[in-house]
Amino acid sequence: MSRGAWGLDGDAAPLIVNLAATGMIPTREMSPHVPLQPDEIVRCVLTAARTGISMVHLHARDPNGRPTYTKDVYARIIHGIREHRPDIVIGVSCSGRDFGDIEQRADVLKLKGDLKPDMASLTLSSMNFARSASINEPEMVRRLLDRMLENDIVPEFEIFDLGMANYAAYLVAKNNMEAPIYANIILGNVATAQADLLSIATLTTALPAGTIWGLGGIGSSQIEVTAIAAAVAPAVRVGLEDNLWMDRKRMQLATNEGMVERVHALAALADRSVMQASGLRAALRMAKV
Repeated sequence: MSRGAWGLDGDAAPLIVNLAATGMIPTREMSPHVPLQPDEIVRCVLTAARTGISMVHLHARDPNGRPTYTKDVYARIIHGIREHRPDIVIGVSCSGRDFGDIEQRADVLKLKGDLKPDMASLTLSSMNFARSASINEPEMVRRLLDRMLENDIVPEFEIFDLGMANYAAYLVAKNNMEAPIYANIILGNVATAQADLLSIATLTTALPAGTIWGLGGIGSSQIEVTAIAAAVAPAVRVGLEDNLWMDRKRMQLATNEGMVERVHALAALADRSVMQASGLRAALRMAKV
């Protein structure tokens, strides 16, 4: 499953479903459904897990709902999930959107034992969003990757354009990283790659061999990106981090559960099942639980 979704026998491989439930931007004023506090995020993840997800991409918020990097808040979320669903693959954010210091961005990587995350996000270059920037200098990217590898945490490469895909291949070779590599291709941001088939083909072709890649869409592009991913990609990323609406006209506010249910319906139309978390653990050579 390194470059496509189809097995050698012609059968469709199970679809990896990655839930990005919170993010750094959505507020309660934007949507009453976005989970902000640890207990809310835990309940959201456990509800989605009953429908079926393979992994979760976590962001933490402080008591006022603002983004926080602190490992103590992440620990509460991770504990709450693992207490009930230790199989779910847990990824955490090391985003540079609000935090610029290495010790801030890497704080969550210090968690140990049962609280240690399985994966951590690594955006591979600086970039602009519609109203803010994510600053990721080359030295910062390399230092974060070093800390992930030192702590046996799988990098979750976040790729928004061709340069990031090229840099992923460079980092994999330089660090002698063994396949499989995991990468999210995020499409539809105004300043980076758009949600079209040419962009998907270009970016996936540039990824290092042995990459398990997923597709995610920002805003309304999440609708078509999810459908494309359900049909042909190894993985799909959905959730309120990237899109708050179920429809293009913005008439129906989305829920994380509703987005996961829609992925299941689309996967069924493509004659695909959703990969169990244990299957993803095996694919990424993670410890069994």
